[in-house]
Amino acid sequence: MISKKRTFEILNKAKYGDTASRIFDISLTILILANLAAVSLESVESINNDYWIYFIYFEYFSVIIFSVEYILRIWVQSINTDTPSKTPLGRRLRYIFSFTGMIDLLAILPSLLPLFAGGLDLRWLRVLRMARLLKMSHYSSALEDLTTTIYEERRSLGAALYLFMIAIFLSSAMLYLAENKVQPEFFSSIPQTMWWSIITLTTVGYGDVSPITPLGQVFGAITAVMGVMSVALLTGIVASGFSSQMSRRKQIVEAEIAEALSDGVISEEEEKHIEELRKKLNLSEEHVNSITEILKHEKNEGSKQND
Repeated sequence: MISKKRTFEILNKAKYGDTASRIFDISLTILILANLAAVSLESVESINNDYWIYFIYFEYFSVIIFSVEYILRIWVQSINTDTPSKTPLGRRLRYIFSFTGMIDLLAILPSLLPLFAGGLDLRWLRVLRMARLLKMSHYSSALEDLTTTIYEERRSLGAALYLFMIAIFLSSAMLYLAENKVQPEFFSSIPQTMWWSIITLTTVGYGDVSPITPLGQVFGAITAVMGVMSVALLTGIVASGFSSQMSRRKQIVEAEIAEALSDGVISEEEEKHIEELRKKLNLSEEHVNSITEILKHEKNEGSKQND
């Protein structure tokens, strides 16, 4: 019988050399992607009419797998020492109310709720099954990276969003004054005009509403220019944050490899540790191999000069 510790290792992101955990990760990822394909194909009436019974069987199968996974994750949290909670109950509750725990629950609720809803029409819950895509966060650090970047750049983003809000209110007020009398159905108030302002500032430009007076067109041009600058500012802050985060990761791995090469050889244990660190920091094997080769070359050159 598999122990609780081994179950915990298999359920979490695979470590270096853990074949069973890696197979589980790949299998669950394939199941999640297959669920997304099934939900999408169900919306095609002709396909759903011909294969609805297969979609139902596949949904039953998926819900059973996701439910068992969810229960097992709750069970093994009692030995998770990475959380600040000290008691088994506290660790389990922390997982249940965490982002990943809520996503794991949301992955099965849309299929379970209709069983207890009687005659209520809950077909709209099918769309919520698309949330299963977020279960990939167990094996990808993308959402964590985005959250970390936003938190670290919160002051810069806050300042940029403040400027963006000013642009929305100013452009809405200007367009309301310029277009209200000639287009009262579209610019009847400043709040209604904000729809046009947001669409223009974000450079989407649906074209459903546009200024027709000369003054309104001037204000529209100014709004478009403000939009290009404000959106570029927001994107630039996030891009810069991601770049800084990646640089720090490279420095961490480089320092670890340099430490391992201090005796001239990277042992099997050190190689395993570096591989686990690489996966945790989401760096490519090619990049880590390049760093290793560069550091080896530098160490060899240094040894030659000392000789």
